[in-house]
Amino acid sequence: MGNAALDKALAEYAAVGTRYVKALEEKGLVFAEAGAGQARCAELRAELAARGVKVRNAGASLSVGHLSPACVECTGNRGSETFSTTFRCHRDCYFCFNRNQPDYEKFFHEGCPWEEGLRRSAAENDALACVGLTGGEPLLDLDNALALLRRAGELWPGAHKRMYTSGDLLTEESAALLRDAGLDEIRFSVKDDDAPEQQERVLAAMALAKRHIPSVMVEMPVIPGAKAHMQDLLRRFEEVGVDGINLLEFCFPFANWDEFARRGFTLKNPPFDVMYDYGYSGGLAVAGSEELILELMAWALDEGLALGMHYCSLDNKHRSEMRQKNERAARVHPCVEFDEGDFFLKTAKVFGPDVDVARRLLEDAGCRDFMEDAEERSLAFPPRFAGVLAGAARADGEPVRVMTCSFVYECEEGGGYLIDVALSDAQ
Repeated sequence: MGNAALDKALAEYAAVGTRYVKALEEKGLVFAEAGAGQARCAELRAELAARGVKVRNAGASLSVGHLSPACVECTGNRGSETFSTTFRCHRDCYFCFNRNQPDYEKFFHEGCPWEEGLRRSAAENDALACVGLTGGEPLLDLDNALALLRRAGELWPGAHKRMYTSGDLLTEESAALLRDAGLDEIRFSVKDDDAPEQQERVLAAMALAKRHIPSVMVEMPVIPGAKAHMQDLLRRFEEVGVDGINLLEFCFPFANWDEFARRGFTLKNPPFDVMYDYGYSGGLAVAGSEELILELMAWALDEGLALGMHYCSLDNKHRSEMRQKNERAARVHPCVEFDEGDFFLKTAKVFGPDVDVARRLLEDAGCRDFMEDAEERSLAFPPRFAGVLAGAARADGEPVRVMTCSFVYECEEGGGYLIDVALSDAQ
């Protein structure tokens, strides 16, 4: 007999992603084949988990060894915020996403209003756990970088403070000044396509930083095709003695597509685990980056490298936004629950001929909260009751198929509302 109502709902959700990809393909972007690499990534993820790698944020983050407090709080409940003093930079990376930032041109020329940003943030959260300083290149505006760190220390005395830099401009003097201003962690951006002399200079800057700053980290995107070079860099980072590395999923920032195309890159397909208009400006993940990161993590474990490793996927960048939007609405409706894993709001749902069987079994189990949609022919109920329907079947012998519907809570003047963004089989 099947379930036409469920088939229709699944097709409608799938069409959202299909339309999104098609619209971008019409603009000249190239996506990988749908699902390409997923099986290999699932295999590598299972291997890493079996070897003790910690799975975080519903799989969007994987870590082993040292993990920066800032990475914990990025999706934590105490709060982390990053500020810029300038968007100016002496580098010109083709994959930089700063041009996606609001008022980029204005702040590039005039500097960023960081004092205003700190005041706003302090008014919203007087117990902020982590403060980040990024750019541009913060060392091009050292005086303001120091002032920001000092002011952040006054506003949030216990906050962990970190700074992102290419490392090109770091000196013994500036490292000492940053330490004295309260910097707890420095993160070096290493570019895979830097000339050897540039990378040697940055490695030397890491060694310099270790003499002054409590924690030295590396954060870099992992570019497909760079396996051997990345292995060499990981060995060098180990020799320097950095605490750890954030391995970022490489992204296309909706700019310079010709540079990506010239290198033969394609985009991950589907582009997101859950389709949504995310606020993060990083763009779209490049196909093959995740697979290479997972391979590098497995290789580093084989090599016995001691530095911490953290895979921060594009989806992980979105997790913080989802927590901020959705946690406040955890009790918005009795049928809706806040998922502590991926931070979406969720309800359980059945469709079409499964509805009558499900309602009867759920009511017998004490469930009294439902949302019924006659047009969709669906019945939603609290996810904690989903197990009641395990093994349940309709009169025709077909199993009752329980789905999970994911929501995002949107706010506007006058109140908030839920929008449904995904439908998947209940786990």
